[in-house]
Amino acid sequence: MVGRLAPVSEEPLVEEGSDNQAKRKATRLRELILQKLPQLFQKKQGDRDLRLLVSVLGCPLSPIDVQPPARRPLLPAEVSSTAQYIVQQFRATTLRAEQGREQCSVYASGKVKMATMADDRRRAGSGAHYEGRFVLWQMSPSMWLAELFIAGSNLAAGSNGKIAWRRTPWLRTHAAPGSARPLRRFLQGLDPALVAGLFSAGEYAGEERIEEEDCFVLKLSADERALSQRSNASTEIVKHQMKGYFSQKSGLLVYMEDSQLSRIEQPGLQPAFWETVMRSYLNDYRLVDGVLVAHGGRTAVSMSRVAGAARITVTEMEETWVIDDVAFDVRGLSAESFILPEEIRCS
Repeated sequence: MVGRLAPVSEEPLVEEGSDNQAKRKATRLRELILQKLPQLFQKKQGDRDLRLLVSVLGCPLSPIDVQPPARRPLLPAEVSSTAQYIVQQFRATTLRAEQGREQCSVYASGKVKMATMADDRRRAGSGAHYEGRFVLWQMSPSMWLAELFIAGSNLAAGSNGKIAWRRTPWLRTHAAPGSARPLRRFLQGLDPALVAGLFSAGEYAGEERIEEEDCFVLKLSADERALSQRSNASTEIVKHQMKGYFSQKSGLLVYMEDSQLSRIEQPGLQPAFWETVMRSYLNDYRLVDGVLVAHGGRTAVSMSRVAGAARITVTEMEETWVIDDVAFDVRGLSAESFILPEEIRCS
């Protein structure tokens, strides 16, 4: 006859006469659990930080989609505004080789560091920090491909000239709303021809001093039609604009500010306005095949909730990057290199 099973003990089973040893083992087990639990929660928080960083800083797009102007240089009589003059000076400074360079393909690779800022900046080493690498290809302003490898995660994004898309480990491949806009990373001093073409449509917005540098300011704004295309039932893009700061001394683009205001609705809650501001400082311009390219920079991002005149900053993050390699006229690069992923084609 089978005897009754003994009740399961909540303590480790030990032989009689080993009470002290059992107590020591149980104590070590509890201490181990107390040590490991905070690490598990920190890992989950780190995952959220990484997702936020990659979503915001990974592959942001330009506010507008503008094709570069014709290859020929502007004649003095055609420089009819301050904005045109600023762009002409930037073009003359950065594009020192033949004008045919404006239509060539571009390849670049480099290193990136991303970090979130803790609420209390006084705490040394606070926030989450990650390091990674990125690779970029571009055949035209609206035909590009980007890959970012950071903290064991991979972000891929691209555009075939008509549709832009993005893929992350936590989201399926999806198309970006609106037109296929240029990738912002190419505007950060990496492709001067694209910068000149884009800001040719800019509006002169005065002069400002940025880090001891006197600058001319040009402003680009997405129009109502573009904003409507990027909005959906729950999120309305109210405003999206970019400012470029061109040094009065060197003519180079040294600073960019990108701001987007959104109105977000959630069931059961009052609509809320959120503003995301990206501030990028460009430096270390070097000559590559007759083109001056910015080989480094940093971007600071703030995400704030706006209520009337009040603005509450909820999240701050930053990124620094260094360009290791740049090449123009990439052999073998064609339109077939930018075919949409199967998930996008099927949908």
